[in-house]
Amino acid sequence: MAMLVLALLPLLAASASAAGGCAADASLSSPNGNAYAACSDLPRLGATVHWTYDRAAGSLSVAFVAAPAAPGGWVAWGLNPYGEGMAGAQALLAAPSSSSGAWAVRTYNISGYALGAPGPIAFPATGLAAEMGTDGRVRVSGTLSVGQGASVLNQVWQVGSAVSVDGVPAPHAMGGDNLAAKAKLDLVRQTSTSSDSGGSGLARERNIHGVLNAVSWGLLLPMGAIFARYLKTFRSADPAWFYLHVTCQIIGYAVGVAGWATGINLGNASNGVTYGLHRSIGIAVFALATLQAFALFLRPRKDHKCRVYWNVYHHSVGYAVIILGILNIFKGMAILGVEQRWRTAYVAAVWVLGAVAVTLEAVTWSVVIRRREAEQHGKTFHGAA
Repeated sequence: MAMLVLALLPLLAASASAAGGCAADASLSSPNGNAYAACSDLPRLGATVHWTYDRAAGSLSVAFVAAPAAPGGWVAWGLNPYGEGMAGAQALLAAPSSSSGAWAVRTYNISGYALGAPGPIAFPATGLAAEMGTDGRVRVSGTLSVGQGASVLNQVWQVGSAVSVDGVPAPHAMGGDNLAAKAKLDLVRQTSTSSDSGGSGLARERNIHGVLNAVSWGLLLPMGAIFARYLKTFRSADPAWFYLHVTCQIIGYAVGVAGWATGINLGNASNGVTYGLHRSIGIAVFALATLQAFALFLRPRKDHKCRVYWNVYHHSVGYAVIILGILNIFKGMAILGVEQRWRTAYVAAVWVLGAVAVTLEAVTWSVVIRRREAEQHGKTFHGAA
């Protein structure tokens, strides 16, 4: 029996190593050579974090262990002093060199939902190192200065599948595990607990915010403008064009207000994380669209002397809302770091609307020119008679 147990020990050790987790990384040690004081198997992406918190020195020695999403990919771990999630995270990202293949760690102060460029972080870091183990997992270690009063910290982690030749990490996947890769790191109790076990509510709200605004300001309002500008040229389309225009604008405005409200709520929920230009453009779009909605109640009759001025105002503000709205949608996509396929889909939709507008511009101008020629010919005929 004893011989059987001894024979099985190597198999059990190999199994534990393949499975990963705290048990497989028991040999990891902190920079001072001692074992880490605590370890937690993180709930997403098969990752593990080891740490020792020195309250007197205010330092956190940490080792993060995870497998890249694919060979040649990257892994990252960070603390977020501003809130949960990626925006505001102070991250350590490990990636292989494209030339030598050696692993190196760079720090990122992530201000949005795109990674940005490497640079200093809010927690001064020392002793950063990374290496890939025989089990295919990468071990990232270092010491962060988190302060003497630290207790519970927000941690985030992520894995990616590729790194460019220039060393730029490719965006990570947007699956449920990726979006929910965050937890609380309790330095006092030496535990790590999931901050959102049911998935990322904040990430879901960000996606809803983006979809609502893309559909409203970026699709419905331009469609309404196309109906108004081109269909009214055809006499048979009167007054159908007007009702189509008003319907698109009312629905677009209502959906846009909902998207704007979710943006305000996201701003309130993301303390310390602001996107000044995106926020300012959003407020401007909402304000101009609201003025446009109220202007409908002040529309003069067609034969009124002020109607021409109202038309100039109505058209100018309407086109400004559309241009600013589309511009802000692209800025929002950059902040969210959306997958290229969604960006491409929206660009394609805008191109289709643009192509329709250009085509109808040519068609309506030809109709107007022929109509004017016919009217001129009629006047000439009646004058001769």
